This record gives sequence, structure tokens and C-alpha cells, in this order.
Amino acid sequence: MKMLERLQKKEASLAVVGLGYVGLPLAVAFGEKFKTIGFDINERKITLYREGLDPTHEVGNQLVKDSAVEFTADPAALRRAAFIIIAVPTPIHADKTPDLLPLLSACRLVGENLSPGSIVVFESTVYPGVTEEICLPLIEKTCGLQCGTAFSAGYSPERINPGDQEHRLENIKKLVAAVDDRTLAEISAVYNEIITAGVYPTASIKVAETAKLVENTQRDVNIAFMNEMAMFCARLGISTGAVLEAMNTKWNALKFTPGLVGGHCIGVDPWYFIYKAEMLGYHSPLVTGARKINDEMGFYVAEAIVKKLLQAGCNMQQAKIYILGVSYKENCPDVRNSKAWDIARRLREYSLAASFVDPVVDKEEIRREEGLEILDLNEVEAADCLVFLVGHSEFSQLEAADLWPMFNRGSRVVIDVKSIFARKNLPAAGFLYWSL
Repeated sequence: MKMLERLQKKEASLAVVGLGYVGLPLAVAFGEKFKTIGFDINERKITLYREGLDPTHEVGNQLVKDSAVEFTADPAALRRAAFIIIAVPTPIHADKTPDLLPLLSACRLVGENLSPGSIVVFESTVYPGVTEEICLPLIEKTCGLQCGTAFSAGYSPERINPGDQEHRLENIKKLVAAVDDRTLAEISAVYNEIITAGVYPTASIKVAETAKLVENTQRDVNIAFMNEMAMFCARLGISTGAVLEAMNTKWNALKFTPGLVGGHCIGVDPWYFIYKAEMLGYHSPLVTGARKINDEMGFYVAEAIVKKLLQAGCNMQQAKIYILGVSYKENCPDVRNSKAWDIARRLREYSLAASFVDPVVDKEEIRREEGLEILDLNEVEAADCLVFLVGHSEFSQLEAADLWPMFNRGSRVVIDVKSIFARKNLPAAGFLYWSL
């Protein structure tokens, strides 16, 4: 009996290992079709899901509450699954090399609970070769079964875009790859049950692994060029936004914009590309240069803050600075690789302290993990400088009249990295304004 048929008849279960921004939407979507197990080692996260709470904001509390997914932190539950999807994070170390520890831990856990005849699919972003050369041998060693005979495997890179309400799991075409044609057909059939945009079978697992790296690396390179262009325009004394508006009148303009690159994809995946290229004896000057530009943009913004405060005649020893937007993008609670921390660190080098404001992040989690207090917008008072890093809806709706009460009677500096106030003419309203 084919895998899809077994799942449809509830004779087998599907499991998702790792219930973050990628795994939770997958589990909930599959939960509408099949018996689904949602596994995560984070018991606090499992408790929240069981209570119908979605800290990722990707699915929503109601859908999580109504979901038939069996949320569990018990690895033994995976023994009931015939189709297992591994969707754990793949971050980087401090030296920018790949950190595969979460993925390897998941492989061991799955191997310890793998049933013969199962299919294991990896969604975690990796450099080419990791799935077949590292993950599958580790599972085989752990479970004592051979891939291709006793169980099978594939790769389908996640394409989740956190906070994006237009491009969702179901309407983004899914890349699929497998160790053989039969498994490829099985995996494609299962994913087609939830992906309305359909699947795209790739020639090999390495092709799919590489495609995922390249699709995010090309964005990193394009954003780096926009950031370089913004620094160029600043030296010219002209508006970056005005240049972009003029350029975008051409049909083939790519419409990228400058900004801070954080998160779990664009700020991380290029390092996997660079790492594998170095393993192959090739140094990628373009990608490495782009990473350097984007990694240093937080420091560039910090320098702009200092310059504008000096220009405003602010008493630097008493400057009150608020950084608005701790998550790496608008309307998303994900704080991974947030450039807000880089900016705060650079400001401390000038003996300047900053407070953090964000209406969408998990304040308790940041307090527990970072030791930082996150304020609400209504707690901002007597400011010398407001630094808007991301365009949360609560920020973008503000007008000049809303900003006035947040300042003291002296400096009124507004740093607008995403140009959310570009059309509101803050300089005419009495603010010292800077945008990237």
C-alpha cells in the first residue's frame, strides 16, 4: 500500500520534528488531512500549543486550538509515525560556520524511534551533501536499518517567510527530492495534499539543497548592493528613496530595498554556501563581500544615530535612545540574528544606552534568554532619539503628531531604517530625520 493511502486511511501517522516557524504550519496543515504528531523537545512550547497559543504568529491561536495535531515532547510517539519530517533550525556558530548540532540531535532521536518502512524527509536548510553524507548515515547507525531498503528518505527545503500573509505554506511551490524515484513519487503525493501550488521534483537531493541556499543567497547579494547604494547616496547628499523610485520605473528593476538583514534565512544561509564553497577549494568573493556589507549595517546605523544626536546638540551623557523593533522583520516575533543587538552594542562603545520597544515579540522569552526588558510603545517618554528598525503595523501607522509626545523638549532625532515615515515629511514637522 502506498504511503499516501496509508496516511489517508489513518493506518499510519505523520510526524513533524521541530515546531517553530517552519514545523508548526506544517503540522497544523497535515493535521487537517492525516493523524499527525507534532514533536518538539521544548516542553514550554508544547504546553503553549496544547493551550491553543501560537507564539510564532504563523498559524494563529484559533487554528492551533482547533487542530487535531498531537503535540508532544515524548520521542517515543515517533514510533507510531511512518512519515517523519525533520524541520529543526540550522544556525551558525560565532565564527560563521554551520551549526548542525540541532539537526544531528534530531537525526539521532528519529533513528532511535524509527519504524521499518518509514520515510524521513528533511526540511532544514543545509549545505549540499549534508542530507546524504551526514544525516542519513547517522540515522542508519542509530537505528541499525539501511536507507533504501528498510526505510527511505528525501529532502524538501522549507520556504516559509515569517510574517508574510500573502506567501503562505500552501501557495508556495514545494521543492522535493529523494534517494530514488519511488520515494520521490511518495513524498510528492503526500505534500500535494497540503500544497495547492504543487510540488517541483528536482533532479537530486543535492540540487534541492543547493537551490535553497541559492534562492536566499541571491537576496542577500541584492540587498547588500542596495545597502552599498544607500551609503553612496548618503555621501552624495541625495535621497535613497528618490533614487529607488526613479529606478523602479524601468520594467526590469528588481525592486530590492536597503535594510538590516537578520533572521534565520538570508542572514544565515549564505554562510552555508560560503562554507561548502571553501570545502570545494573555491572562495566566493561576491557572496562573502555581500555578507560583510550586510553584517556591518547595524554598526553603520549606530554611527548615524551618534552623528544625528551630535548634530542636534544633545547632551550625549544623558541621551535617551529607544530602539523600536527588536524582531528582524515587520509583524513577526522572530528575534533570531536581530541587528538591534548589534546597534545597542556599538552605542555602548560610545557610552550610550538604549531601551528596546517591540509590540509583537515574546517579552518573557527575551527577558529569560537575553536578560533584557522590552517596552511597549506607550512607555516611550522623554526621548532624544527614536530608532525605527522595522515597519511593524503599530509603528507605520504613526503620524508626526503621535511622535511629538514621546520626545523631550530638546533633541528630536528620528532614525528611520525602513523609511516608513518617508512620505510624512518629518523634517517639516520639526524632527531631525535620517533614513537608510
